[in-house]
Amino acid sequence: MKILTNILAIAAFVMLATSCDDGKSYAELLTEEDYAVNNFLADQVVILDMPADTVFEVGADAPYYRIDEDGALYMQVLNAGTKGYRVKDDEQIYFRYTRYALASYKDGKLPQGTGNNLSLSPAWFRYNNYQLQSSSTWGTGIQAPLALLPIDCEVNLVIKSTVGTSDDQTSVTPYLYRLTYQRRE
Repeated sequence: MKILTNILAIAAFVMLATSCDDGKSYAELLTEEDYAVNNFLADQVVILDMPADTVFEVGADAPYYRIDEDGALYMQVLNAGTKGYRVKDDEQIYFRYTRYALASYKDGKLPQGTGNNLSLSPAWFRYNNYQLQSSSTWGTGIQAPLALLPIDCEVNLVIKSTVGTSDDQTSVTPYLYRLTYQRRE
């Protein structure tokens, strides 16, 4: 997974280095992204180390846990799900989400969210199968909570562009996602 993340980051860098037409360098875009994420996280309780037993505090007041070494993913567990209800490699997982552009976070308020929480069609991916466009399009960040929590969990997930969707990688845009997952029944 680390190799895939690095490959995606390099690909995003190459695309951005050749397509930045707004006059900003890739480094400047990354600086703006870091500022937006840090601005949001400054209003949250953040824990930089994962709990050794992976038992997370849960709820709307739970802290955000840094879940990768690069600081590209921070997770708040809203509902820890059902113990033992774990995902399998290549399993098709449906998810619903609302996402908020962190660059527009101001005065402790999130901007209007977008996503599929109100539509009839959930999005989906195949867990750990990034050879499929349906999975790779979403990036690696969306799937990360399922390595730690059961399928029926609900989380808030801060996703930096390097592990976000292909469009987010191109635009260097960080988001906060509110995610719920479910198995195809």
